Amino acid sequence: MPAIHQDLTLSEAAVGALTGLPILIMSVAAIAGSALIARIGARRAWIVGLLLVAVCGAARGAGPSVLMLFVMTVLMGIGVAVSQPAAPTIVGEWFPNSIGFATAVYVNGLLVGETLSAALTIPYVLPFVHSSWEWSFVFWSLPVALSVALLALFARERYHRRATHARWWPNWRDGLLWRLGVIQAGASIAYWAANAFIPDYLHATGRPEMIAPSLAVINLGQLPTSFATLFFAQRVAGRRDVFFYLGAIAILGLGLFIFVPNWLGIAGVALVGAATSFTMVMVLAILPMAAEQHDVHHLTAGVLTISYGGTFIGNFLSGVLWDATHSPLAAFLPIFAGMLVLAGGAIGKWKVTTV
Repeated sequence: MPAIHQDLTLSEAAVGALTGLPILIMSVAAIAGSALIARIGARRAWIVGLLLVAVCGAARGAGPSVLMLFVMTVLMGIGVAVSQPAAPTIVGEWFPNSIGFATAVYVNGLLVGETLSAALTIPYVLPFVHSSWEWSFVFWSLPVALSVALLALFARERYHRRATHARWWPNWRDGLLWRLGVIQAGASIAYWAANAFIPDYLHATGRPEMIAPSLAVINLGQLPTSFATLFFAQRVAGRRDVFFYLGAIAILGLGLFIFVPNWLGIAGVALVGAATSFTMVMVLAILPMAAEQHDVHHLTAGVLTISYGGTFIGNFLSGVLWDATHSPLAAFLPIFAGMLVLAGGAIGKWKVTTV
């Protein structure tokens, strides 16, 4: 991000908009993804979405150009928006008796991908591509293209209802939809805004040597708890007290990072990653457990619309507050608010009735 920031002369608000743009598109286009699943099936929709991610993700660096970067980021976000409602739907189709375990498995795959890119880009990928952030986008699009090939060649559709019978519009009166959307929004704000602003924050406070390890641990910190969910996700999914504890852990981690400016502070970043990853597994596991198979995609789309919409607002506010106050610390206020929202999601009585 500092390299892109320098080359394209972006303000902090523009940095927040750029990192939040795919999230906004995922919010806006998630329902379109649900409609596509209803029409062509989850597997085919997944292939279409991943193909968009691979092509447009690689094209973000063409130029370099601010216009190309933003336009291709929008299209890449559409690809992710199509792909994400497909994942819980496919879990329900292929693993109806092991939903918690299967959710933990695919989320672990997602987190490993995030961790590898965050940990390897600066020390290894950038030197390999001659310090070109543009070509680093191409490099990380190659595994996505491989995923498209694997899905096309080796996976088969298990379940599909025709568009005339399948529902795709979320039920906005569903209290569970809103509860899960708000909880996931809080966790996503904490994760995405931290990834976006920790590099510039450390650069502005004279600690650029801590950027790479901080980005690595916020993703590496997700892995132990995510792997742990392989063993008990089925048992704890739907328990509201879990979200309270996760929010408290995230707040503790952010406090360590801000007020203990050394390697213990970096350990605090790992706690943020751990809490947000656990939250994601719990939310995604609830979706196919709490809905009939033909309703999973539109419940997922509704939750993603709410959560990603809130995440974009949080990211953008972080940049706006930094620009307005000229204080790097101000960027962390929306992150703290997101953690409070995550913990607050446990307040009140609610129950998931699995089907």
